[in-house]
Amino acid sequence: MVDESRDESKKEQMAIVLRFVDAKGMIRERFLDLVHVRDTLSVTLKDSLWSQLLQYQFDVTKIRGQGYDGASNMRGQWNGLQALVRKNCPYAYYVHCFAHRLQLAL
Repeated sequence: MVDESRDESKKEQMAIVLRFVDAKGMIRERFLDLVHVRDTLSVTLKDSLWSQLLQYQFDVTKIRGQGYDGASNMRGQWNGLQALVRKNCPYAYYVHCFAHRLQLAL
């Protein structure tokens, strides 16, 4: 799961959270990193995400899902972050984050 936001100093930040199945078959969720990004273009976010995953030696070919907010840079069918990730990981299905959907309804 990835979400990006501008902090008080007007810098764009991207939070990365991983949900995975451990060796015992238990579902785990862990905060991975908070990364400064120069902008929120989908290409920039994908490059930063990949850089962090590879830095921690994750096998990106095993990604099976991705969750983001509904912004066009994230959900875009052709050029959104989810589409760019699926070019490398065709089984990484995108889910619009339920918490963001609920916030839109309220």
